[in-house]
Amino acid sequence: MGKIFHTRQGIPIGSSIKQVQDAELLPGFRKGRPGLEGIWQWQQGEYSPARLKLSLYRFLRDNIPLLGACIWTWSRLSAAPGNFAIIDPRTDAENRRGLEILTGLADRVYPFQFQRMAGMESFLPYLFSSLYTDGAVAGFVILKGDHSGIDKFLPVDPAGIMARAGDDGRHRLYLDSETGPIDINRPDFYYLALNADNNQPLGRSLLATVPFVSYIQQQLINDMQKTAHNAGYHRLHVKITPPERQSGETDPAYVARVNEYFDDTVAMVRGVEPEDNPVTWDNVKIDYIGPGAGQSVTGSWFMTHRAMIEEICAGTNLSPFMLGYSYGTTHNWAQFKYDLVMRQAVSVQNEVARFLEWLGNLELALKGCACRCRWTFDNTLTYLAGETSEIRKSRIEAIIDLFKAGLISKEKASLLAEGLL
Repeated sequence: MGKIFHTRQGIPIGSSIKQVQDAELLPGFRKGRPGLEGIWQWQQGEYSPARLKLSLYRFLRDNIPLLGACIWTWSRLSAAPGNFAIIDPRTDAENRRGLEILTGLADRVYPFQFQRMAGMESFLPYLFSSLYTDGAVAGFVILKGDHSGIDKFLPVDPAGIMARAGDDGRHRLYLDSETGPIDINRPDFYYLALNADNNQPLGRSLLATVPFVSYIQQQLINDMQKTAHNAGYHRLHVKITPPERQSGETDPAYVARVNEYFDDTVAMVRGVEPEDNPVTWDNVKIDYIGPGAGQSVTGSWFMTHRAMIEEICAGTNLSPFMLGYSYGTTHNWAQFKYDLVMRQAVSVQNEVARFLEWLGNLELALKGCACRCRWTFDNTLTYLAGETSEIRKSRIEAIIDLFKAGLISKEKASLLAEGLL
Protein backbone atom coordinates (compact mmCIF):
# COMPACT_ATOMS: atom_id res chain seq x y z
CA MET A 1 0.00 0.00 0.00
CA GLY A 2 1.24 3.50 -0.75
CA LYS A 3 1.51 6.39 1.70
CA ILE A 4 2.06 10.11 1.39
CA PHE A 5 5.57 11.10 2.40
CA HIS A 6 7.50 14.32 2.73
CA THR A 7 10.02 14.56 -0.11
CA ARG A 8 12.80 15.63 2.21
CA GLN A 9 12.38 13.42 5.27
CA GLY A 10 10.04 10.59 4.26
CA ILE A 11 7.70 11.10 7.21
CA PRO A 12 4.03 10.05 6.84
CA ILE A 13 1.55 12.91 6.93
CA GLY A 14 0.03 13.19 10.38
CA SER A 15 3.33 13.15 12.26
CA SER A 16 4.01 15.94 14.71
CA ILE A 17 6.20 18.91 13.85
CA LYS A 18 8.79 17.65 16.33
CA GLN A 19 8.94 14.25 14.57
CA VAL A 20 9.37 15.89 11.17
CA GLN A 21 12.15 18.14 12.40
CA ASP A 22 14.08 15.37 14.17
CA ALA A 23 13.65 12.64 11.54
CA GLU A 24 16.42 11.49 9.27
CA LEU A 25 15.96 10.59 5.61
CA LEU A 26 14.52 7.08 5.40
CA PRO A 27 16.08 4.67 2.88
CA GLY A 28 14.07 4.11 -0.29
CA PHE A 29 12.60 7.58 -0.49
CA ARG A 30 13.71 10.17 -2.97
CA LYS A 31 14.90 13.64 -2.04
CA GLY A 32 13.11 16.57 -3.59
CA ARG A 33 14.84 18.87 -6.01
CA PRO A 34 16.67 21.86 -4.49
CA GLY A 35 14.18 24.46 -3.40
CA LEU A 36 11.30 21.93 -3.31
CA GLU A 37 12.13 20.20 -0.04
CA GLY A 38 8.82 21.21 1.52
CA ILE A 39 6.59 19.65 -1.15
CA TRP A 40 4.64 16.48 -0.32
CA GLN A 41 4.33 13.76 -2.93
CA TRP A 42 2.87 10.25 -3.40
CA GLN A 43 5.22 7.27 -3.20
CA GLN A 44 3.61 4.01 -4.30
CA GLY A 45 5.37 0.87 -3.19
CA GLU A 46 3.84 -1.78 -5.48
CA TYR A 47 1.27 -2.07 -8.24
CA SER A 48 -0.55 -5.27 -9.14
CA PRO A 49 -3.63 -5.98 -11.29
CA ALA A 50 -4.93 -8.26 -8.51
CA ARG A 51 -5.22 -11.86 -9.62
CA LEU A 52 -8.52 -12.39 -7.78
CA LYS A 53 -10.12 -9.41 -9.52
CA LEU A 54 -9.10 -10.62 -12.96
CA SER A 55 -10.42 -14.09 -12.16
CA LEU A 56 -13.73 -12.47 -11.17
CA TYR A 57 -13.90 -10.43 -14.38
CA ARG A 58 -13.26 -13.52 -16.51
CA PHE A 59 -15.90 -15.48 -14.62
CA LEU A 60 -18.45 -12.69 -15.13
CA ARG A 61 -17.63 -12.49 -18.83
CA ASP A 62 -17.97 -16.24 -19.32
CA ASN A 63 -21.12 -16.80 -17.23
CA ILE A 64 -23.31 -13.69 -17.45
CA PRO A 65 -24.76 -13.29 -20.96
CA LEU A 66 -25.06 -9.51 -20.72
CA LEU A 67 -21.42 -9.01 -19.76
CA GLY A 68 -20.30 -11.59 -22.31
CA ALA A 69 -22.18 -9.62 -24.96
CA CYS A 70 -20.51 -6.39 -23.80
CA ILE A 71 -17.00 -7.79 -24.16
CA TRP A 72 -17.91 -9.51 -27.44
CA THR A 73 -19.36 -6.29 -28.89
CA TRP A 74 -16.43 -4.12 -27.83
CA SER A 75 -13.90 -6.66 -29.09
CA ARG A 76 -15.53 -7.14 -32.49
CA LEU A 77 -16.14 -3.42 -32.99
CA SER A 78 -12.50 -2.71 -32.22
CA ALA A 79 -11.09 -5.61 -34.26
CA ALA A 80 -11.85 -3.92 -37.56
CA PRO A 81 -9.90 -4.96 -40.67
CA GLY A 82 -6.57 -3.25 -41.06
CA ASN A 83 -3.31 -3.32 -42.96
CA PHE A 84 0.34 -2.38 -42.75
CA ALA A 85 1.80 0.43 -44.85
CA ILE A 86 5.44 1.44 -45.38
CA ILE A 87 6.26 4.97 -44.25
CA ASP A 88 8.01 7.01 -46.96
CA PRO A 89 9.70 4.17 -48.85
CA ARG A 90 12.79 5.20 -50.79
CA THR A 91 11.96 3.01 -53.78
CA ASP A 92 9.04 1.00 -55.08
CA ALA A 93 11.09 -2.16 -54.64
CA GLU A 94 11.61 -1.35 -50.95
CA ASN A 95 7.89 -0.73 -50.55
CA ARG A 96 6.97 -4.06 -52.16
CA ARG A 97 9.55 -6.00 -50.13
CA GLY A 98 8.44 -4.35 -46.87
CA LEU A 99 4.78 -5.14 -47.52
CA GLU A 100 5.66 -8.73 -48.38
CA ILE A 101 7.55 -9.10 -45.09
CA LEU A 102 4.70 -7.60 -43.07
CA THR A 103 2.12 -9.77 -44.82
CA GLY A 104 4.07 -12.84 -43.77
CA LEU A 105 4.17 -11.54 -40.17
CA ALA A 106 0.40 -10.97 -40.17
CA ASP A 107 -0.15 -14.56 -41.30
CA ARG A 108 1.77 -16.11 -38.39
CA VAL A 109 1.42 -13.64 -35.48
CA TYR A 110 -1.46 -15.59 -33.87
CA PRO A 111 0.04 -17.25 -30.75
CA PHE A 112 -1.96 -20.50 -30.71
CA GLN A 113 -0.57 -22.69 -33.45
CA PHE A 114 -3.20 -25.42 -33.17
CA GLN A 115 -5.57 -23.26 -35.22
CA ARG A 116 -4.63 -23.60 -38.86
CA MET A 117 -4.49 -20.55 -41.14
CA ALA A 118 -5.02 -18.21 -38.18
CA GLY A 119 -3.44 -14.82 -38.63
CA MET A 120 -4.12 -11.20 -37.78
CA GLU A 121 -7.89 -11.66 -38.19
CA SER A 122 -7.81 -14.14 -35.27
CA PHE A 123 -5.17 -12.28 -33.28
CA LEU A 124 -7.01 -8.95 -33.07
CA PRO A 125 -10.25 -10.27 -31.45
CA TYR A 126 -8.16 -12.18 -28.91
CA LEU A 127 -6.06 -9.11 -28.21
CA PHE A 128 -9.03 -6.77 -27.71
CA SER A 129 -10.95 -9.33 -25.63
CA SER A 130 -8.00 -9.65 -23.24
CA LEU A 131 -7.54 -5.88 -23.20
CA TYR A 132 -11.17 -5.16 -22.28
CA THR A 133 -11.52 -8.04 -19.80
CA ASP A 134 -8.16 -7.86 -18.00
CA GLY A 135 -7.33 -4.23 -18.67
CA ALA A 136 -3.99 -5.17 -20.21
CA VAL A 137 -2.20 -7.25 -22.83
CA ALA A 138 1.35 -8.43 -22.28
CA GLY A 139 3.74 -10.89 -23.86
CA PHE A 140 7.06 -11.72 -25.42
CA VAL A 141 8.19 -11.72 -29.02
CA ILE A 142 9.49 -15.16 -29.97
CA LEU A 143 12.11 -15.08 -32.71
CA LYS A 144 12.92 -17.79 -35.20
CA GLY A 145 15.82 -20.07 -34.47
CA ASP A 146 18.16 -18.23 -36.85
CA HIS A 147 16.92 -14.79 -35.69
CA SER A 148 15.77 -14.01 -39.22
CA GLY A 149 12.37 -12.78 -38.09
CA ILE A 150 9.51 -13.06 -35.61
CA ASP A 151 8.02 -16.50 -35.13
CA LYS A 152 5.01 -15.40 -33.04
CA PHE A 153 3.88 -13.28 -30.12
CA LEU A 154 3.65 -15.27 -26.88
CA PRO A 155 1.06 -13.74 -24.50
CA VAL A 156 1.54 -13.66 -20.73
CA ASP A 157 -1.29 -13.66 -18.19
CA PRO A 158 -1.54 -10.04 -16.92
CA ALA A 159 -2.64 -11.36 -13.52
CA GLY A 160 0.94 -12.45 -12.83
CA ILE A 161 2.53 -9.07 -13.58
CA MET A 162 3.33 -6.50 -10.92
CA ALA A 163 5.32 -3.27 -10.72
CA ARG A 164 7.68 -2.62 -7.83
CA ALA A 165 9.59 0.50 -6.93
CA GLY A 166 13.33 0.15 -6.66
CA ASP A 167 15.75 2.03 -4.46
CA ASP A 168 15.93 4.76 -7.08
CA GLY A 169 12.15 5.30 -6.90
CA ARG A 170 11.55 3.98 -10.43
CA HIS A 171 9.10 1.15 -11.03
CA ARG A 172 10.04 -2.03 -12.86
CA LEU A 173 7.79 -4.83 -14.12
CA TYR A 174 8.09 -8.31 -12.62
CA LEU A 175 6.41 -11.57 -13.58
CA ASP A 176 5.32 -13.80 -10.73
CA SER A 177 6.57 -17.39 -11.08
CA GLU A 178 7.06 -20.49 -8.96
CA THR A 179 10.73 -19.58 -8.46
CA GLY A 180 9.99 -15.97 -7.55
CA PRO A 181 9.57 -12.65 -9.37
CA ILE A 182 11.25 -12.40 -12.78
CA ASP A 183 12.43 -9.05 -14.10
CA ILE A 184 10.69 -8.59 -17.48
CA ASN A 185 12.08 -5.18 -18.42
CA ARG A 186 13.51 -6.60 -21.64
CA PRO A 187 13.50 -5.44 -25.28
CA ASP A 188 11.40 -8.45 -26.34
CA PHE A 189 8.59 -7.74 -23.83
CA TYR A 190 5.59 -5.48 -24.49
CA TYR A 191 2.94 -4.28 -22.03
CA LEU A 192 -0.22 -2.51 -23.17
CA ALA A 193 -2.50 -1.07 -20.45
CA LEU A 194 -6.11 0.05 -20.86
CA ASN A 195 -7.27 3.22 -19.11
CA ALA A 196 -4.24 3.45 -16.82
CA ASP A 197 -4.09 6.12 -14.10
CA ASN A 198 -1.98 7.02 -11.08
CA ASN A 199 -3.65 4.44 -8.83
CA GLN A 200 -3.73 1.65 -11.41
CA PRO A 201 -0.92 2.22 -13.92
CA LEU A 202 -1.09 -1.42 -15.01
CA GLY A 203 -4.53 -0.88 -16.54
CA ARG A 204 -8.18 -1.13 -15.61
CA SER A 205 -10.70 -3.69 -16.82
CA LEU A 206 -13.81 -2.54 -18.66
CA LEU A 207 -15.78 -4.60 -16.11
CA ALA A 208 -14.26 -2.91 -13.07
CA THR A 209 -17.40 -0.91 -12.29
CA VAL A 210 -20.06 -3.57 -12.77
CA PRO A 211 -19.49 -6.58 -10.43
CA PHE A 212 -21.77 -5.26 -7.68
CA VAL A 213 -24.53 -4.22 -10.09
CA SER A 214 -24.28 -7.50 -12.01
CA TYR A 215 -24.58 -9.39 -8.71
CA ILE A 216 -27.82 -7.53 -7.96
CA GLN A 217 -29.04 -8.21 -11.50
CA GLN A 218 -28.40 -11.94 -11.15
CA GLN A 219 -30.20 -11.97 -7.79
CA LEU A 220 -33.11 -10.19 -9.45
CA ILE A 221 -33.26 -12.78 -12.23
CA ASN A 222 -33.18 -15.56 -9.65
CA ASP A 223 -36.05 -13.95 -7.73
CA MET A 224 -38.01 -13.49 -10.96
CA GLN A 225 -37.51 -17.16 -11.80
CA LYS A 226 -38.77 -18.24 -8.39
CA THR A 227 -41.77 -15.92 -8.59
CA ALA A 228 -42.68 -17.02 -12.12
CA HIS A 229 -42.27 -20.67 -11.18
CA ASN A 230 -44.54 -20.19 -8.19
CA ALA A 231 -47.16 -18.34 -10.24
CA GLY A 232 -46.97 -20.59 -13.27
CA TYR A 233 -49.97 -20.64 -15.60
CA HIS A 234 -53.51 -19.64 -14.63
CA ARG A 235 -54.99 -21.96 -12.03
CA LEU A 236 -58.59 -22.48 -10.89
CA HIS A 237 -59.50 -21.80 -7.30
CA VAL A 238 -62.81 -23.61 -6.69
CA LYS A 239 -64.74 -22.51 -3.59
CA ILE A 240 -67.66 -24.75 -2.54
CA THR A 241 -70.28 -23.59 -0.08
CA PRO A 242 -71.67 -26.59 1.83
CA PRO A 243 -75.40 -27.24 1.15
CA GLU A 244 -77.92 -26.50 3.84
CA ARG A 245 -78.85 -29.23 6.24
CA GLN A 246 -82.24 -30.83 5.55
CA SER A 247 -84.91 -31.13 8.20
CA GLY A 248 -84.53 -34.26 10.27
CA GLU A 249 -81.21 -35.18 8.64
CA THR A 250 -78.81 -36.89 11.00
CA ASP A 251 -75.21 -35.74 11.38
CA PRO A 252 -73.64 -38.80 9.66
CA ALA A 253 -76.10 -38.51 6.76
CA TYR A 254 -75.37 -34.77 6.36
CA VAL A 255 -71.58 -35.28 6.42
CA ALA A 256 -71.85 -38.10 3.87
CA ARG A 257 -74.00 -35.96 1.58
CA VAL A 258 -71.63 -32.96 1.81
CA ASN A 259 -68.59 -35.12 1.11
CA GLU A 260 -70.30 -36.74 -1.88
CA TYR A 261 -71.25 -33.31 -3.25
CA PHE A 262 -67.66 -32.11 -2.75
CA ASP A 263 -66.19 -35.17 -4.48
CA ASP A 264 -68.60 -34.83 -7.43
CA THR A 265 -67.66 -31.17 -7.88
CA VAL A 266 -63.90 -31.94 -7.74
CA ALA A 267 -64.33 -34.74 -10.28
CA MET A 268 -66.29 -32.41 -12.58
CA VAL A 269 -63.64 -29.68 -12.42
CA ARG A 270 -60.84 -32.13 -13.03
CA GLY A 271 -62.62 -33.54 -16.03
CA VAL A 272 -63.18 -30.20 -17.73
CA GLU A 273 -61.25 -30.01 -20.99
CA PRO A 274 -59.69 -26.73 -22.23
CA GLU A 275 -62.60 -26.19 -24.62
CA ASP A 276 -65.29 -27.12 -22.04
CA ASN A 277 -67.08 -24.85 -19.58
CA PRO A 278 -67.89 -25.93 -16.01
CA VAL A 279 -71.58 -25.98 -14.99
CA THR A 280 -72.37 -25.92 -11.27
CA TRP A 281 -74.91 -24.70 -8.74
CA ASP A 282 -74.52 -21.12 -7.58
CA ASN A 283 -72.92 -22.30 -4.36
CA VAL A 284 -69.70 -23.09 -6.31
CA LYS A 285 -67.39 -20.15 -7.09
CA ILE A 286 -64.48 -20.47 -9.52
CA ASP A 287 -61.67 -17.85 -9.48
CA TYR A 288 -58.37 -17.54 -11.39
CA ILE A 289 -54.97 -17.61 -9.73
CA GLY A 290 -52.00 -16.61 -11.83
CA PRO A 291 -50.01 -13.80 -13.48
CA GLY A 292 -53.21 -12.06 -14.58
CA ALA A 293 -53.89 -11.09 -10.98
CA GLY A 294 -50.44 -9.52 -10.62
CA GLN A 295 -49.81 -7.51 -13.75
CA SER A 296 -48.55 -4.62 -11.64
CA VAL A 297 -45.98 -6.94 -10.08
CA THR A 298 -44.91 -8.18 -13.52
CA GLY A 299 -44.48 -4.59 -14.70
CA SER A 300 -42.42 -3.84 -11.62
CA TRP A 301 -40.14 -6.80 -12.36
CA PHE A 302 -39.70 -5.55 -15.93
CA MET A 303 -38.81 -2.01 -14.92
CA THR A 304 -36.42 -3.16 -12.20
CA HIS A 305 -34.67 -5.57 -14.51
CA ARG A 306 -34.46 -2.91 -17.21
CA ALA A 307 -32.83 -0.55 -14.70
CA MET A 308 -30.23 -3.19 -13.87
CA ILE A 309 -29.49 -3.76 -17.57
CA GLU A 310 -29.07 -0.04 -18.16
CA GLU A 311 -26.71 0.25 -15.17
CA ILE A 312 -24.51 -2.56 -16.49
CA CYS A 313 -24.54 -1.09 -20.00
CA ALA A 314 -23.54 2.28 -18.58
CA GLY A 315 -20.68 0.64 -16.68
CA THR A 316 -19.35 -0.92 -19.89
CA ASN A 317 -19.86 2.24 -21.99
CA LEU A 318 -22.42 0.62 -24.26
CA SER A 319 -26.08 1.29 -25.01
CA PRO A 320 -28.78 -1.36 -24.47
CA PHE A 321 -29.79 -1.35 -28.15
CA MET A 322 -26.26 -2.45 -29.11
CA LEU A 323 -26.78 -5.61 -27.05
CA GLY A 324 -30.22 -6.46 -28.44
CA TYR A 325 -32.34 -4.60 -25.86
CA SER A 326 -34.80 -2.29 -27.61
CA TYR A 327 -36.64 0.29 -25.54
CA GLY A 328 -38.12 2.33 -28.37
CA THR A 329 -34.88 4.12 -29.26
CA THR A 330 -35.20 6.44 -32.24
CA HIS A 331 -32.98 5.92 -35.25
CA ASN A 332 -31.19 9.25 -34.87
CA TRP A 333 -30.44 8.67 -31.19
CA ALA A 334 -29.22 5.12 -31.90
CA GLN A 335 -26.96 6.41 -34.68
CA PHE A 336 -25.55 9.08 -32.37
CA LYS A 337 -24.80 6.53 -29.64
CA TYR A 338 -23.22 4.18 -32.16
CA ASP A 339 -20.98 6.94 -33.46
CA LEU A 340 -20.01 7.79 -29.90
CA VAL A 341 -19.10 4.15 -29.18
CA MET A 342 -17.04 3.95 -32.37
CA ARG A 343 -15.11 7.07 -31.42
CA GLN A 344 -14.17 5.33 -28.17
CA ALA A 345 -13.23 2.18 -30.06
CA VAL A 346 -11.00 4.22 -32.38
CA SER A 347 -9.11 5.65 -29.38
CA VAL A 348 -8.34 2.12 -28.18
CA GLN A 349 -7.46 1.05 -31.74
CA ASN A 350 -4.81 3.78 -31.84
CA GLU A 351 -3.09 2.27 -28.79
CA VAL A 352 -3.19 -1.21 -30.29
CA ALA A 353 -1.87 0.17 -33.59
CA ARG A 354 1.31 1.32 -31.81
CA PHE A 355 1.82 -2.22 -30.55
CA LEU A 356 1.34 -3.70 -34.04
CA GLU A 357 3.75 -1.14 -35.46
CA TRP A 358 6.30 -2.18 -32.84
CA LEU A 359 5.97 -5.76 -34.05
CA GLY A 360 6.17 -4.72 -37.70
CA ASN A 361 9.21 -2.49 -37.26
CA LEU A 362 10.99 -5.23 -35.35
CA GLU A 363 10.25 -7.71 -38.14
CA LEU A 364 11.51 -5.27 -40.79
CA ALA A 365 14.73 -4.71 -38.82
CA LEU A 366 15.36 -8.45 -38.44
CA LYS A 367 14.85 -8.87 -42.17
CA GLY A 368 17.37 -6.12 -42.89
CA CYS A 369 14.80 -3.74 -44.37
CA ALA A 370 15.72 -0.11 -43.61
CA CYS A 371 12.18 1.25 -43.42
CA ARG A 372 9.36 1.71 -40.94
CA CYS A 373 5.69 0.79 -41.01
CA ARG A 374 2.30 2.06 -39.91
CA TRP A 375 -0.83 0.04 -39.05
CA THR A 376 -4.21 1.49 -39.98
CA PHE A 377 -7.64 0.18 -38.95
CA ASP A 378 -10.34 0.42 -41.60
CA ASN A 379 -13.63 1.41 -39.95
CA THR A 380 -15.31 2.69 -43.11
CA LEU A 381 -17.63 -0.31 -43.37
CA THR A 382 -19.19 0.31 -39.97
CA TYR A 383 -18.35 3.76 -38.71
CA LEU A 384 -20.01 6.85 -40.22
CA ALA A 385 -20.31 5.13 -43.60
CA GLY A 386 -23.38 7.09 -44.64
CA GLU A 387 -22.01 10.42 -43.44
CA THR A 388 -18.65 9.81 -45.13
CA SER A 389 -20.37 9.04 -48.43
CA GLU A 390 -22.43 12.23 -48.23
CA ILE A 391 -19.35 14.32 -47.45
CA ARG A 392 -17.45 12.88 -50.40
CA LYS A 393 -20.43 13.45 -52.68
CA SER A 394 -20.74 17.09 -51.66
CA ARG A 395 -17.01 17.67 -52.14
CA ILE A 396 -17.07 16.15 -55.62
CA GLU A 397 -20.06 18.29 -56.56
CA ALA A 398 -18.17 21.35 -55.28
CA ILE A 399 -15.18 20.44 -57.50
CA ILE A 400 -17.49 20.10 -60.52
CA ASP A 401 -19.04 23.49 -59.79
CA LEU A 402 -15.60 25.10 -59.53
CA PHE A 403 -14.59 23.59 -62.87
CA LYS A 404 -17.79 24.74 -64.59
CA ALA A 405 -17.22 28.23 -63.23
CA GLY A 406 -13.72 28.26 -64.72
CA LEU A 407 -12.02 28.67 -61.35
CA ILE A 408 -9.90 25.51 -61.70
CA SER A 409 -8.54 23.61 -64.68
CA LYS A 410 -9.66 20.16 -65.78
CA GLU A 411 -6.35 18.68 -64.64
CA LYS A 412 -6.68 20.28 -61.19
CA ALA A 413 -10.29 19.06 -60.90
CA SER A 414 -9.25 15.52 -61.84
CA LEU A 415 -6.44 15.60 -59.28
CA LEU A 416 -8.77 16.80 -56.49
CA ALA A 417 -11.40 14.21 -57.39
CA GLU A 418 -8.85 11.38 -57.31
CA GLY A 419 -7.99 12.32 -53.74
CA LEU A 420 -11.59 11.69 -52.70
CA LEU A 421 -11.94 8.24 -54.27
